[in-house]
Amino acid sequence: MLLIIEHYFRSYTARKKVAEVLYKNGLSVRNSKIYSGEVEIPISSIASVAGVNRKIVYHTIEFIEKNYPLKVIFEKMYPAPNLSEIAPEMGWDVLEIEIKRGKFACTIGKVISALFDYKCHIRQVLGEEPITGTGRLTIVLEGTIPVDIISQIREVKGVGAISLHTSQTDMDKLVCNFCEVKYCPRRVPDVEAV
Repeated sequence: MLLIIEHYFRSYTARKKVAEVLYKNGLSVRNSKIYSGEVEIPISSIASVAGVNRKIVYHTIEFIEKNYPLKVIFEKMYPAPNLSEIAPEMGWDVLEIEIKRGKFACTIGKVISALFDYKCHIRQVLGEEPITGTGRLTIVLEGTIPVDIISQIREVKGVGAISLHTSQTDMDKLVCNFCEVKYCPRRVPDVEAV
């Protein structure tokens, strides 16, 4: 999607900023207006976030509606809820995994399979493989994740850094830097360097 935005807006830097704001927030363009789902969003709000004036936002909307490929894409954009921010409040764990370039598809399958093997209840999976850099996979799990699964996921080819966010607050359960888990409800013993 970002390649399409880059292609169509390469000569319009300010309009590109607006298009990126629309894309990143799942905002659609329909009937010369901007929507989040069915809620109309004020032009001034988009201008403020994009760091442009309202006239640029209007020009961007007009440009999108005049270019059929952009029109089709932006008419169908829809915001997706992200449960990762509220998960700790619900007593759920959030597993964030960086995935090395070119390994995204096969790594997701292996990680989900490992979670299935441990009978983890997955509430949401969000993933993105950007054009450049590492991909990111965010998995919201109902309840707490078994400690043993972290080492199994760590061994999956393509997995980079792993972060576990949990609602647990007992700071004595911090895990060593070896496994890169920021916090775990069940502390694993320190691993001696070999």
